[in-house]
Amino acid sequence: MPARSSADSKSVSSASELAPAKINLHLHVTGRRADGYHLLDSLVAFAEVGDRLSVSPADDLTLTVTGPFAAGLAAEADNLVLRAARALAAEAGVTALGKLVLDKQLPVASGIGGGSADAAATLRLLCRFWQVSVAEHRLLGIARGLGADVPVCLLNRPAMMAGIGEVLSPAPNLPDAGIVLINPGVAVSTPSVFRARTGAFSPAAQFPADGWQETESLAASLRSTCNDLEPPARELAPSIGATLAALEALPGCLLARMSGSGATCFGLFASPDAARQASGSVVRDGWWVWGGGLTQNPAAP
Repeated sequence: MPARSSADSKSVSSASELAPAKINLHLHVTGRRADGYHLLDSLVAFAEVGDRLSVSPADDLTLTVTGPFAAGLAAEADNLVLRAARALAAEAGVTALGKLVLDKQLPVASGIGGGSADAAATLRLLCRFWQVSVAEHRLLGIARGLGADVPVCLLNRPAMMAGIGEVLSPAPNLPDAGIVLINPGVAVSTPSVFRARTGAFSPAAQFPADGWQETESLAASLRSTCNDLEPPARELAPSIGATLAALEALPGCLLARMSGSGATCFGLFASPDAARQASGSVVRDGWWVWGGGLTQNPAAP
């Protein structure tokens, strides 16, 4: 049967979707597969800041990147957003049409899932815009083909992540925590960080099944964990150490840690308001700083 056209989307108004920053509250490397891929254990949450993707009717599929970090993607001939759009169109049996605009608010190659979150937002957005219904397990299959962090970003809700990123389970209950994010203006290559990692593997973290009611208790649990990629990332990008020191010096910071493979680091605070207030005191040339909360009502695919 021939693929139906998504030209009908011309009757659908423009739409947009937030691609929130992904935060690895902890990240353990638990092993390595025979094919070289590392096995992970991570509690993943999402912040109230992110890139924003919008789409409007068009006669072909195009992507324009705007925003303060657009230049970081200028060299990409085939952005993950376009790859996600084409993969969804093939799965749904439609022609990929639409004028996509990516407002790039998150630093590139920064450990907070920017590209993965953008790809995941593309899948959620175009399912609505093209008016197609694709089962969640099939969307997750597309996501796995796009990158290890795309599945958890697609679900867009706190989760425990295992395997190479494809094994997802519900996260324990998270409190209404505040978080400050700082990127020192350095892009870090994820493959380079994994190659630089040495030492033994870590066990999976053990958290209370019913989660945490207060950020202080969450921070206490997280102190028994770590980010196994932080030491090699700090060797490759020494400014990560200065970033963590700046976070630790902020009044009210309960825990400072690097997210993902870096170089973005986060500090946990008792409330979103406390985080916003603390972030205002961080002024450093070339640094990206944001303070606020973790998402509480994320959208499902």
